[in-house]
Amino acid sequence: MSHNLQLPNAQGQIEKYMLVGTSPVKPQTGVRFNRIAYSAAHVVNNPLAAHDPWIDCALDWDATIAYRQHLWSLGMGVAEAMDTAQRGMGLDWPTSLELIGRSLDAARDVPGAFMASGCGTDHLNLDGISSVDEVMEGYEFQMAAIEKLGGKLIVMASRALARVAKSPADYERVYDRILSQAKQPVILHWLGDMFDPALKGYWGSQNTQEAMDTALGIIQAHASKVDGIKISLLNKDKEIEMRRRLPAHVRMYTGDDFNYAELIAGDGFGENIVQGQSDALLGIFDAIAPAASAALGELAQGHLEKFHDILGPTVPLSRHIFKAPTRFYKTGVVFMAWLNGHQKHFTMVGGQQSTRSVVHLAELFKLADAANLLEYPDLAQHRMKIMLSMHGIE
Repeated sequence: MSHNLQLPNAQGQIEKYMLVGTSPVKPQTGVRFNRIAYSAAHVVNNPLAAHDPWIDCALDWDATIAYRQHLWSLGMGVAEAMDTAQRGMGLDWPTSLELIGRSLDAARDVPGAFMASGCGTDHLNLDGISSVDEVMEGYEFQMAAIEKLGGKLIVMASRALARVAKSPADYERVYDRILSQAKQPVILHWLGDMFDPALKGYWGSQNTQEAMDTALGIIQAHASKVDGIKISLLNKDKEIEMRRRLPAHVRMYTGDDFNYAELIAGDGFGENIVQGQSDALLGIFDAIAPAASAALGELAQGHLEKFHDILGPTVPLSRHIFKAPTRFYKTGVVFMAWLNGHQKHFTMVGGQQSTRSVVHLAELFKLADAANLLEYPDLAQHRMKIMLSMHGIE
């Protein structure tokens, strides 16, 4: 196939583009990583379901589980039913719980597979919530359901709590109660308002330093119940500061889709290795899974330069996918899965495929090509031409 395309640029002009990727990234097999790496995995919509796409949630279960098996084959864990899976943006709680159950079942058939699952309060009607007690009961409801399946918890940030909490003390009360009941150590989740505007002022303050102090106090009070914390503030300095202040065994799971390469590599701070490096729980790892696996394999073997050589070129792509409005990043993640043949169509739960323009997607295609992330270049080019044709570009 000819590798020539007519792509729109940022000014809306059509320009000839030729693929530049030399060879798709191929991860090594059998390499044990020296970082824990979770990929927050997307779900595959079922476009053949007879339903209202903006209202109802219908998944292609086979394709959805197959993608998780793909991630496990690359040595990564799955962070299930998170915001990357459109939790709170089309993926409802009943479907989320079914997804968690199906993924746990699939993981049992894959040696070495690991996963953790999002536990939140998104089944609650925000307009009907008036008290912190209702939020606690909401968390407990989802905790019980996930733990009954044998799942490890990622305690997600709660829109309901952000809405009704009046002070840091309210957050302390909620998390004290939730953590004291957890059956195994959990991963906490601090999602910045650039990902979800409804989470503004989480931990009881719009001042990041004050919010961090509250979160750290909760972690220190329940250190035995906390495996780690994922923070997604897109601010590497804040992540490093918090990482250095965590208790000795509590991990920092970077959720920084702008600066993940250097945060995972670490700075070697202090005697405690956990405080000098970040593990990962990233939405971008869904879109760049082969490169992430290959880079982590090199890092585990002490090849820091090769780690950066592989992962560095993915950062411009990630920054583009996660550009403002950041909450629409899921569209780019699913677009990558379609380009690379992991699903047959480019449709999303809630019709979210419409949240990015063809100009945005064209730039994404070029950045993915430059990072050697088009796994099957001919297929990717063919599908890009279909997308262009749908937008009147022949």
